[in-house]
Amino acid sequence: MIQRPQPNDRFRIRTLRRWYTVSWVLLGVCPPIISVLGDTGTTKYWSMALPAVIVLCYAIVLALPGNPVLRPSTFLAVLTLGLGGMSWVRGDGAALFIVSLPHFWLFARNPRHAIAFSGVAAAGTVAGVVLHFGGHADFLSGNIVFTVIGYAAGVLLGLGVVRIIEQSDERARRLSAELDSAQRRLAEAHRLQGATEERERLAREIHDTLAQGFASIIVLAEAARSGLRTDPGRSAQQLLSIENTARENFAEARVLVGSAPRSGVAPGSVARTLRRTLDRFAEDTGLTVTAELPDIECDQPTRIALLRCTQESLANVRQHAAASTVDVVLTAHAHGVELDITDDGRGFVVEDSRGFGLNGMSKRLAELGGELTVTSSVGDGTRVLAVIPANGQV
Repeated sequence: MIQRPQPNDRFRIRTLRRWYTVSWVLLGVCPPIISVLGDTGTTKYWSMALPAVIVLCYAIVLALPGNPVLRPSTFLAVLTLGLGGMSWVRGDGAALFIVSLPHFWLFARNPRHAIAFSGVAAAGTVAGVVLHFGGHADFLSGNIVFTVIGYAAGVLLGLGVVRIIEQSDERARRLSAELDSAQRRLAEAHRLQGATEERERLAREIHDTLAQGFASIIVLAEAARSGLRTDPGRSAQQLLSIENTARENFAEARVLVGSAPRSGVAPGSVARTLRRTLDRFAEDTGLTVTAELPDIECDQPTRIALLRCTQESLANVRQHAAASTVDVVLTAHAHGVELDITDDGRGFVVEDSRGFGLNGMSKRLAELGGELTVTSSVGDGTRVLAVIPANGQV
């Protein structure tokens, strides 16, 4: 074969070959046989035997494509001899030759072989016509002229089809290469995106855990140092808070390096978890903290998000708000869970805020399908509202 069909084209090639086979048999093989049915003598038998041999060889090549004996080149040789024989027996082989031309392009290994085989077949057909008429044939007779014209047209048409197929294959290879390149770029983009998202997650976790813990340790250490002589009991309590905070930071560090459970938060009631955090905050800062924390049911990711939002909000109150009271309300609704944290501090302009903490809280909630709303103005305190839908459904 000149071109090896691609897997996705094989069905179409088989369909076209079936139609050509039917046309070849009806228009090329059957007419010579039908025309001699009423004759007698050797001409009749040769006119029926030669096409039968050609058709039989063709059927074997199609049915047994891996046959080591009757290969496509062998069939082309049989076809060439058969066309010459039919011309010699009948003197009119041009029609069968022209109808059989596609075989040479379908079964030849390359265009040169197709041109050579079809050229030999054309020469054999012309020679058969000449021999049939005893060497006195008119070389401008119809059969000879049509054979030569058919051969020339077949070569031109065959080369044109081969060229079209080669261009199509080249486009297919180019598109395949472009597709492979696009897939590699997409995979690299996914890898980079995954690395970026992981860096952002780690940065958020470090900010919400280790950084906040270290900030608390610094504030408590400064307070304990200043009160060592005036209020040693208070300083001792602050040192204990420093120790507890350091232990928590150590546990969170183990989570970040992968040697402890992923969340770093032990399972349990979200109300008890938030209550412990608020009690620690009130103890360390001396601020008044009021809380409404019903014992609601929620999954571990929701518990972690609520805890991190609470820790970040309290850290902002400690560092920036200069507040005296903090109010925390946890509410369960049919559509999800709401956490409302309000302080009476100095407030700020939300649009001008560029802090990493608020952005981190917003992204953490968004991962669960939730939403963060921050309401504040200068001198009027701040309200942080975190909403997490049930089962992560908005």
